Amino acid sequence: MERIVQQGLLYDFYGELLTEHQRHVYEEVVIHDLSLSEIAQEQGISRQGVHDLIKRCDRLLEGYEKKLHLVEKFRLTKELAGEVQKLLDEYMKKEEPDLLVRARNLAGKIVEV
Repeated sequence: MERIVQQGLLYDFYGELLTEHQRHVYEEVVIHDLSLSEIAQEQGISRQGVHDLIKRCDRLLEGYEKKLHLVEKFRLTKELAGEVQKLLDEYMKKEEPDLLVRARNLAGKIVEV
């Protein structure tokens, strides 16, 4: 499951850097959960060809992440925003100044991204 989530995130961030053909085949596997055989038949290529294309796309997407770290930064931002939310929740139990309420709402929006 973790692998599928990671593939989805990498595709969300870097998918536009793939060719149209690569994007189409990758989406069929990762997003639509089609089998390699189904895609091979649809594309008119071998099952091994689909497998190789998916592996190549995985390597490309992982390479982009190693260079740019966008997924890593996204996860860290989301984690930090969650911590901010928890701290603000604790503070709001004692007092309720308008600024803290607004800060809490902003942190919530970051977490939802």
